[in-house]
Amino acid sequence: MTKEQENQVKEVLESLRPNLQADGGDVELVSIQENQVVVRLLGHCSGCPYRRQTLKGGIERILREKVSPEITIESEN
Repeated sequence: MTKEQENQVKEVLESLRPNLQADGGDVELVSIQENQVVVRLLGHCSGCPYRRQTLKGGIERILREKVSPEITIESEN
């Protein structure tokens, strides 16, 4: 992943944070390795039964649309 793409990943995550915070959760970037983005879900998101949907159907989908279709996302927790 290029430095520009890393910055785009950070910008996308920052843009999504208010939506997660509105539900009592949050997301934090842990690392970027090649096309794998690792995040930590915080607050209500960390124990939410829909966290996988938030990761794959939300965050990963948006990152693929806005940054690179090859991105995968995983949660550290």
